[in-house]
Amino acid sequence: DNQTAGIISNYLFGLQTAAIRKLTGRNQIDLVRLNTRFFYNSELNSRWFVVPGLVVVVVGILSILLTALTVAKEWESGSMELLLATPVKPLEIIVGKLAPFTVLCLGGVILVYAAARLWFNVPFRGSHVLFLITCLMFLLTMLSQGLVISVITRQQPLAMQLAQITGMLPNLLLSGFIFPVENMPPFFQYFTSILPARWFMEICRGLFLRGAGLFDLTKPLVLLMVLNIVFLAVAVKKFKKDLE
Repeated sequence: DNQTAGIISNYLFGLQTAAIRKLTGRNQIDLVRLNTRFFYNSELNSRWFVVPGLVVVVVGILSILLTALTVAKEWESGSMELLLATPVKPLEIIVGKLAPFTVLCLGGVILVYAAARLWFNVPFRGSHVLFLITCLMFLLTMLSQGLVISVITRQQPLAMQLAQITGMLPNLLLSGFIFPVENMPPFFQYFTSILPARWFMEICRGLFLRGAGLFDLTKPLVLLMVLNIVFLAVAVKKFKKDLE
C-alpha cells in the first residue's frame, strides 16, 4: 500500500528531524539516512500486482457466465421437460451441471497461471497444492452463484444481465483488484465481505507474492467455503421440478 507507506515514511522523517534537533541542537538531518524498501515487490513491478488479480477477474467472470446460461437455456429450449421426467433429484441435477464446468474452468485456471508465470514472469512463492484447492473452492462458489441466477430467472437474456451485474462489476471494482478494500468507505468494506472474488483476491495475491500458508489464509478460506455452501443451498432450494 504505497499511500500508507508514504504517510508512515513522512512521520518517521519528522520524528528523526525533531530528535536530532533536540539531541544535538542542529537541524542537520543527514546523520541518519532512512531508505524505503517495499515488501514482496521491491521493484514496484506493476505486473506482479495486476496479473494475480487478473486470475481472479477472468476466472470469476468466465465461471459465473457459463452456469448462468445453462439451466435458463434448457428451460427456453424445452429440454428441461425431459430432464424433469426422470427420477433425478434437484441436488443431482445441480451437481451434474457443476461438474463439467468445474473441469472446464480449471483448464482456464491452468492457462492463466501458465501465462502469468511464463509470459509475464510473475513469481509464485506459495504452495501449488493450496493454490489448486483454493481455485477449486472459488470456482465452485462462482459456478453456484451462476446456477442461482439461472434457476431463478429461467431466461437467458435476464440471466446474462444479472450475471454481469453481480459478477463482472463487483469482480472489477469491489474485489480489491483496482482499489484496495482498506481504502474504501466502511459500507463498501462490509459489503465486499459477501463477494467471493474479494476473498480469492486476497488468497491469490498472498500465494503469488507473499508465499502465504494455510494458517495465513484461514479467514478467506472459511468465508469462501461459507459462501459456496450458501449459494449451493439456495440453488437446490429454488430449483423447481415443475413446468409452471
